[in-house]
Amino acid sequence: MKQVVQNYKSGELALLDVPVPGCKPGGVLVRTAYSLISTGTELMKVSEAGMSMVGKARSRPDQVAKVVQSVAVNGVPATYRKVMGKLDSYTPLGYSLCGVVEQVGAGIDDVKVGDLVACAGNEHALHAEVNWVPKNLYTPVPDGLAPRDAAFGTVGSIALQGLRQGEPQLGEVALVIGLGLIGQLLAQLLTAAGVRVVGVDPDPERCALAERLGAVACGDPDSAAVAHAVAELTSGHGVDQVYLAAGGSSNQPVELAARLSRDRGRVVDIGKCRLDLPWNAYYEKELDVRFSRSYGPGRYDPEYELEGRDYPIGHVRWTERRNLACFLDLAARGRVDVGALVSHVAGFDDAVETYGRLKDGRLKAVAVLFRYPDGTAAEAEADDEAPAVTVPAVTVPAVARPAAAAAPARVAGRPVRLAFVGAGNYASSMLLPHLTGREGVELSAVVTTTALSAANARRTFGFLRATTDLDAVLGDPTVDAVFVVTRHSSHADLTRRALLAGKAVFVEKPLALTGDELAAVLAAVEESGNDRLQVGFNRRFAPLLREAQERFGARTGPASLRYLVNAGRLDHGSWYLRAGSEGSRFTGEGGHFVDTASRLLGADPVSVYAVSPPGTDDLQVVLGYPDGSTATLSYVTSGAPGFPKETLDLVADGRVLRFDDFVRASVYDGRRRWVSSRLPKARDKGQSAELAAFVKAVRTGGPMPVPLESLVSTTAATLAVPASLAAGVPVTLAAAR
Repeated sequence: MKQVVQNYKSGELALLDVPVPGCKPGGVLVRTAYSLISTGTELMKVSEAGMSMVGKARSRPDQVAKVVQSVAVNGVPATYRKVMGKLDSYTPLGYSLCGVVEQVGAGIDDVKVGDLVACAGNEHALHAEVNWVPKNLYTPVPDGLAPRDAAFGTVGSIALQGLRQGEPQLGEVALVIGLGLIGQLLAQLLTAAGVRVVGVDPDPERCALAERLGAVACGDPDSAAVAHAVAELTSGHGVDQVYLAAGGSSNQPVELAARLSRDRGRVVDIGKCRLDLPWNAYYEKELDVRFSRSYGPGRYDPEYELEGRDYPIGHVRWTERRNLACFLDLAARGRVDVGALVSHVAGFDDAVETYGRLKDGRLKAVAVLFRYPDGTAAEAEADDEAPAVTVPAVTVPAVARPAAAAAPARVAGRPVRLAFVGAGNYASSMLLPHLTGREGVELSAVVTTTALSAANARRTFGFLRATTDLDAVLGDPTVDAVFVVTRHSSHADLTRRALLAGKAVFVEKPLALTGDELAAVLAAVEESGNDRLQVGFNRRFAPLLREAQERFGARTGPASLRYLVNAGRLDHGSWYLRAGSEGSRFTGEGGHFVDTASRLLGADPVSVYAVSPPGTDDLQVVLGYPDGSTATLSYVTSGAPGFPKETLDLVADGRVLRFDDFVRASVYDGRRRWVSSRLPKARDKGQSAELAAFVKAVRTGGPMPVPLESLVSTTAATLAVPASLAAGVPVTLAAAR
């Protein structure tokens, strides 16, 4: 069989052929289906192995002390041979897996061959095709829990034991410092226990993930936002517990814990971080510092782990094995979402390459799983239940711009002649009032499906003619631009036809409801050489938003953007609810918010991850951007009707931009604060400025207000939301080749 091993002296990682272990009494042989890489503990070991001998000594002073003691007892030569022999040998990696029982040892009666079990232990739950696991280090997997999710059992137990050491009470507030794998699980467990969680991590993507999975607020350790959130949640008293789930040599976590704890709060150390306790801070608050030892009671006790001697439940309620079973039960009942943490699933044959990519930063991940070959029945079932073990991709169609593409020739001095296809509520209330009477604009024709609606539009807005004959309008050489303002299902086809007719096109969102529709529009661009297209993403043109962005200024580092859309519930019978024919509600209007985020972040998204809380129409959508920036869109229908529809916060480089529903904006930079000088009389969401920019582009032949590539990327990102919901994992937006 194959097993991942490492030489601690040279740092070499290898997938080694080793004998299959024997099945000893008191345990079972387990054929692995999935094993989990601990991106904290294991990568620390891998990194240490690559250090010089001096570096290894500095990183493990505890082992140096043992060497010194051995020299005193055994002398230098014997100690040297012993140390070198230990260093220059292969050691295993891994400690959390799920697999199928292949053989049962003597004395085992709680599982049988073919059962699915989760296993723990850095000597027994290794990255290997087959492991022997003693009784107290495995537990049966509950019905309905997929094997790849059950592989989280050990790290889940570590997080659960840390929670137990903190003794949280319903309604308390906890601070989790470090939002890696353990921190993410701990935050979810605390939330499930009725504790409000504030998270701390320098990585904005991890902060966004924790918030999406239940944390109240998360932020960078240097950000004032964390202290502000703690003050608001605790009325200024400080958090009840702090969980140190961070690693590294910085003492910042310990100092932050003291600063944000309440009087007589509890500080629980779970990760391996520096612990130079600032005496005054800890003394004055009389903080209770506790340690959480791995998976729980029984850990490091050979009688418990190897000989199978359990502790009586009346004396020790939560042992190592009981913690493991408890976590799996929580995962099976949906109280903990481990699937959202999976960044990558690699074939076991690619193990060495995967470690290399993690070590050098090419693969940024919270959780990485190895999937093993030799497909057992349980593994095959799991793949059927959760087919998206690799990250799917949605192709962003390439924009082909023929060399001959150019703006249609216009007679100088002649007004821009516009035709409207559709004259419903949005066109009548939000577009036509800004065009009627505008200098240099002529409303040439209106096309509707019924004669009366066309006549009404002509009478109200002064169109020169009203008709139901679309072909006649598209064939009219005097019409410069066509506005498509119809039901969503017709947008792509009408846009395609207008482009082929050589017209500039303004189409209300969405541009398309499917990938095929989007591809058809771009095929029309390529065929006609006409790329004069604008989608009605008006928010980027809103004067207040533009002013706020200018006040915020350029940024140098990645940004975190949070965008709450309080969409509200639709009236019964609204055509927006006809998802079968008109697309989902988010597909219809979500492009607005994707485009606004992209405008503020100065790029197009490269990944999309969407989740929907069970039993609701709400959506949480996380967009990833090329420079590491993230935008979290909360699109909710369950909010209070009186709350503003759109609010957002942009955080970067020590500055915060706050935008409140197009009526107020502010920028904070630590030294001063800018607040919009006055409330506008009405919410200006940018329609007037957008239309002015479009008309100018048509009149002058200049570029369209928004690059076509950006319109396509925004549409593809919006269409990726249902794909991500269906797959349960992030979707990569891959550029077409």
